[in-house]
Amino acid sequence: MRRFGGMVLAASLMVVPASAQQVDQNTRQQVEQIAVAYAAAIGKQDAAGIVGLYTKDGVLVTQAAPGAKTVKNGPQEIEQYVHGSFKAGINHEEITVDQVSPLGTDAVISMGEYQVSGQGQNGPIKFGGHWTAVDVREGGAWKIRLLTAVPNLPPPPK
Repeated sequence: MRRFGGMVLAASLMVVPASAQQVDQNTRQQVEQIAVAYAAAIGKQDAAGIVGLYTKDGVLVTQAAPGAKTVKNGPQEIEQYVHGSFKAGINHEEITVDQVSPLGTDAVISMGEYQVSGQGQNGPIKFGGHWTAVDVREGGAWKIRLLTAVPNLPPPPK
């Protein structure tokens, strides 16, 4: 399934000619500002601040425990998920933006890595992963329409 998702993403990126796959510096900086604001809101435990970075119909896709919902649709579900992360002890996130490519006039796809840390009931929390987002211009500001966050797999047992 992972291979199929990667093939779909690769195929979608090939639709845009290579010469057109660059965004202007201003757009890239605005997308990077979303990442900075996201990390700052986590540090402040500001769920409303995180929700405000999404479009009104924004979607967050995460890995979840068996039986849990992996897709969070809209502000209420995203906010509930964020509050749950805070309750679990997450209070710090570092986000890097590695790539920003155009998807149209008012849409880009962005990709990067994240490192999350905090203090849970059973000790320190620390993990990282990769993210991909579709960001769109809404009301003159760039917002997250779709964010997928996938944690890195643990090393195989020896």
